[in-house]
Amino acid sequence: MLSVNQLDVAYGASQALYGVSMSAQPGKVTCVLGRNGVGKTTLMKSLSGHLEPRAGDIQWQGKSLKGMAPYDRAKQGIAYVPQGRDIFAQLTVEENLQTAFSALPKSQRFIDPEVYSLFPVLQKMLKRRGGDLSGGQQQQLAIARALLLRPKVLILDEPTEGIQPSIIKDIGNVIKLLRDRGDMAIVLVEQYLDFAAELADEFVILERGRVVASGEGAELKSSEEARRLLAI
Repeated sequence: MLSVNQLDVAYGASQALYGVSMSAQPGKVTCVLGRNGVGKTTLMKSLSGHLEPRAGDIQWQGKSLKGMAPYDRAKQGIAYVPQGRDIFAQLTVEENLQTAFSALPKSQRFIDPEVYSLFPVLQKMLKRRGGDLSGGQQQQLAIARALLLRPKVLILDEPTEGIQPSIIKDIGNVIKLLRDRGDMAIVLVEQYLDFAAELADEFVILERGRVVASGEGAELKSSEEARRLLAI
């Protein structure tokens, strides 16, 4: 289990998260919801090691991640797909995938054919530069790159942002498949309630850096409070 306990995070004098607690378990999708600017990405960067909390703790498999660098967390099986994808525009699709090798032992430094079965379009575009792909194709590339780490925790920060509906559906199907295998905890950041409601086993909603609602995913579809908290 990934466990977040009373997390405070600040940017200098400006505090972004206040006492945030949540958990993510293998075989489940935990959705983190909220409007823009409420602290969702700050929380994800804290989980992945790109931000150091001011207070509180993050534990993975019962051990604190405090002070552990992002690349060491990747070696522990925590894979992060950031908002905006952050693929390398000048590298080919194949080279982008190979950047995951740096966190892997030599015996695992190969592109698992499974990523091509999950995202068939990537195999057809291996020699194309990442910057020439559409937004949806870049998102698929970013997720595939993370999956090459053989993660035990997959963090997805708004994977539907700026993506065409057909690819949103494909990404949703991949998330369901990964969840149903039962060996991976998935943390999914979303603004879109309907997409989250289709996938969430558990959810937390942030507002002004605090958890203001949480519960079972089945509650999301009918929750008027969730719709109010996510309304623009």
